[in-house]
Amino acid sequence: MVCYFAGAVVARVGDEMSGPALMLAGYAVAGSAARASALLAGITAAAAAGGPVLGAVLDRRRRPGRLLAATLALYAAGLVSVLAGLGRLPFTVTVVVAVLTGLLGPALSGGWTGQLPRVVPGDRLPRANAFDAMTFGLASLTGPVLAGGLAEALGASTAVVVSAALIGSAAPAAWTLPARRPQERRARQGPLIGDLAAGVRVIVHNPRLARATLTSVVCCAAQGMLTACLPLLGERALGAAGRGTLLLSCAAVSALAANAVLARFPRSVAPDALIRAGALIQAGAFALAATARPAALVLSLLLAGIGEGPQLTALFAVRHREAPDDLRGQIFTMGASLKITAFASGAALAGPLATWSLPGALATAAGVAAFAPLACLAVPDARLPRRARTRITPDRRPANRQRR
Repeated sequence: MVCYFAGAVVARVGDEMSGPALMLAGYAVAGSAARASALLAGITAAAAAGGPVLGAVLDRRRRPGRLLAATLALYAAGLVSVLAGLGRLPFTVTVVVAVLTGLLGPALSGGWTGQLPRVVPGDRLPRANAFDAMTFGLASLTGPVLAGGLAEALGASTAVVVSAALIGSAAPAAWTLPARRPQERRARQGPLIGDLAAGVRVIVHNPRLARATLTSVVCCAAQGMLTACLPLLGERALGAAGRGTLLLSCAAVSALAANAVLARFPRSVAPDALIRAGALIQAGAFALAATARPAALVLSLLLAGIGEGPQLTALFAVRHREAPDDLRGQIFTMGASLKITAFASGAALAGPLATWSLPGALATAAGVAAFAPLACLAVPDARLPRRARTRITPDRRPANRQRR
């Protein structure tokens, strides 16, 4: 358990550093918020393809931790390659390298969290799940601070290198993660596409899992829009573009505090309701950020963390509860890939929109987050076939048999 959480913290701190650091590096080189957001979108957009495949391969491995270790090392190398291409290669080529690197991104989130049931016993899983979500909050707190501080002191390039070093240093901890238990293993004779289809069917046909996934994905799109606005917010409201990323630490502080309370009472609120409530809280926070005043910005990011932190814990709880053991890794990485892709889409949309109107971009983010609970209405309840729903009383069964 110590290795699991130590590796999770280090890897996720590096991951939280990488996005702001790359965006600041792109902004410094290109001098354009649109290009900076395009670089961030490039490294996250490929997660839609990489996450499901990575999860399916993890579910086939007897020791998935070793594959995670190799993935972390490759991801760190990809970040350094993106940095090396800035200003030396055409910007389009640099974005392509970022896209290839992003294929491995879900390993740091869903791929790692999917191994948690093998680390802790079942009765301790709810509290361990809350602590696991707190590692994201801790990473969100320290990662942007490190990225912004290093960018201010030593340049954005140094921040990217440090983030890559942190991600690579988590590989030994991933290597030591336990192997699959015998009851979790199953023979897989068919092609990989069959496992991918099975994971999609589980998410689509399970209403609780589908609603939780859809709500979190829509919220991530709104979070990506906010993140793309941070350099301009920092420049206009705080005096420097690098200070905008420090605002993320406000959200991380409140998310960490909210998850600490939730870890103390892990069964106090139903996770399905907590996911929807978190979306509405974030919508109000983004609307408040549209004022672009320093005090309102700090308050809005604190409020956003209160909605985002418990929502992530509740999402993990729903996945652990609903996902089959032999498809758990794929469910987590597929969900993570969808969230990362939604984040990238929001960032790509908000970059040009923020250049035209910063309050308009933040108001759009608020509307997207408010739409997340309503989107759940599109997911129907699970229904039995009509014949299975028909109740047959004992006195009718003989007559039915005679008629047949």
